[in-house]
Amino acid sequence: MIQAVEAMVDQEGRVRLLAPVHVSARCRALVTILDESPSGAGETALLSEASLAEDWSHPEEEAAWSYLASGK
Repeated sequence: MIQAVEAMVDQEGRVRLLAPVHVSARCRALVTILDESPSGAGETALLSEASLAEDWSHPEEEAAWSYLASGK
C-alpha cells in the first residue's frame, strides 16, 4: 500500500515527518522536494487530521478520555 505523508526538510537535509507512519516491515520511501515555502499551521493540522483520527478512534483511547464526557 502506498502512503503519502507531509514532511519538512531542513537546511542540513534532515527529514521530519509531520504525521505518524505505520509500516509492517522495513520499506523504501521517496522524498519529493517542493519548490515552495511551507504553509501555515492550519493546513498542516487539516492534513494530519485523518491520521490522528485513526489513532484516536480506538476503544483504549475512548476509555482513557471518557471522564471528560461525563463532566467529572
